[in-house]
Amino acid sequence: MLRTFIVALGVAVLTQTNPAAAQDWPQRPVMLVVSQPAGASPDVMARMIAERMGRTLGQNVIVENKPGAGNVVGAAAAARAAADGYTLFFATSAALVTNPFMMKSLPYDPVKDFAPIALVARSNQLIVVHPDVAAKTLPELIALEKRTPGKFSMSVDGPRNLAGVTAQALNKHAGTQFVLIPSTNPNAGVQDVMTGRTQAGVFSISIVEQLVRADKLRAIAVASAGRATSMPEIQSAAETLPGFDFQGWFMLMAPAGTPPAIIARLNAAADAAAKDPQVKELSVKLGFDLAPGGVGTPQAAGAFLKGQLAVWEKTTKELGIEKQ
Repeated sequence: MLRTFIVALGVAVLTQTNPAAAQDWPQRPVMLVVSQPAGASPDVMARMIAERMGRTLGQNVIVENKPGAGNVVGAAAAARAAADGYTLFFATSAALVTNPFMMKSLPYDPVKDFAPIALVARSNQLIVVHPDVAAKTLPELIALEKRTPGKFSMSVDGPRNLAGVTAQALNKHAGTQFVLIPSTNPNAGVQDVMTGRTQAGVFSISIVEQLVRADKLRAIAVASAGRATSMPEIQSAAETLPGFDFQGWFMLMAPAGTPPAIIARLNAAADAAAKDPQVKELSVKLGFDLAPGGVGTPQAAGAFLKGQLAVWEKTTKELGIEKQ
C-alpha cells in the first residue's frame, strides 16, 4: 500500500513539474540538424524556419549541417542526441521513409528514435523533357514512348533515390519502358536532358523551374497527387495516373523521449514560422508547398509518417526493390 502511494506521488510530481520545465525551456540555443549540405534548397528552407522559430522561442535556433551517406549521418546524430529539446532534426522524406526500405542496416529507426513535431513543407518533382521531344503532356509522352518502346532515356539521381523510384513507378503504372540513366548528381542529369543525351528526366522543381521558364526544358507533369503552388499550370501525374504521388517532404523531429510539453512549444513555434509571409513567399520560389492552414499537430505528423512508411513498403514490393 505504501509503495503504491509513493509511486502515485512520484507520477503526480512528474506530471506537475513537466509543464514548469517546459516553461523554463529553452535556456540556451537550440541546434537544428540538417542532413543536407549548406546552400541546398532544404538547407535554405531549414534556415528560414529556424530563424523564425528562434524569434518565438526567445533563443537562437542554429542550423548544423551534417550531410553524408544519403541523409544517414545527420539522422543518426539527431537520433542519438539528448531528448531535452536542444537538438532537433529537419528530416527529409529520404531519411525517414526511403532509407528504411533501401538499406539493410540503418543506425536509427524513423518511428522509435524520433518524436514528430510538425510536417513543415512538401517538395515536388517535375517530369521534364528536351524541347525537341514531341510531347507536351504526360499522356502524349506515354503514347510517344509506347510507339518506340525502350528508345527513350530518362535521367534520375539514382535508381534507389526518390527520382529513380518515381521513374520506375511511372514505367510500372503507365506500361512504359523508359531507360533509367543514373547521373552523378541532379545538376549533371539536368545537363544531360538539356543537351539531348537523355530525352527526359525527373528533378526537383527547385532545380529546373527557371530552365522551364526559359524554354530550355519542357515540363510534362508534376510527379504528385496535386499541382505545385509555384507551377499551377502544369498538370499533376495523378491526373493521368490516379494515385500517382511521389512528393518529397520535410518534417521537424526531436529525439524520442523529448517531453510532450516541449514538443507542443516547438510545434507552435514551427507553425508561426510557416505562417510568416516571407517564409511563404520564399518557399514558393524554392518549389516547396506549405500547408495553407499551418503545420498541423504533432499527432497528425506522426500519422502522416506512418502512412508514408506504408506507401513506401507497398511501392518497393511492387517494384521489386530489395534492401542493400
